[in-house]
Amino acid sequence: MKPNPPREIFIQGLTRAGKVFRPSDWAERLAGAMSCFRPEGTVGAIGARIGYSPYCVPNTIDGVKCVIVNEALRDVEPMAWDFVMNFARDNDLQTFEACLLPDVPTQ
Repeated sequence: MKPNPPREIFIQGLTRAGKVFRPSDWAERLAGAMSCFRPEGTVGAIGARIGYSPYCVPNTIDGVKCVIVNEALRDVEPMAWDFVMNFARDNDLQTFEACLLPDVPTQ
């Protein structure tokens, strides 16, 4: 039996009441705090000032800031996973499970 791939949890920059979460750079700050948690043997991009972890990446979807957290972070560092999930809960942010699909090239 093939193991299930890790899930991705999207933390949106919207509270459950629908208000935009502040400060406006919260997603970059949260992902930056998680930047040291990486797969074995990987490093940030050459010349990058900030190299985000592939387990915790800031993004903007439909104009809403979010952080995409890969469940594999739980296996790498359970305390980091708890920190990110507790951040979302403590700030009453909307979360959902989804899969970010790559952009399809247009021809």
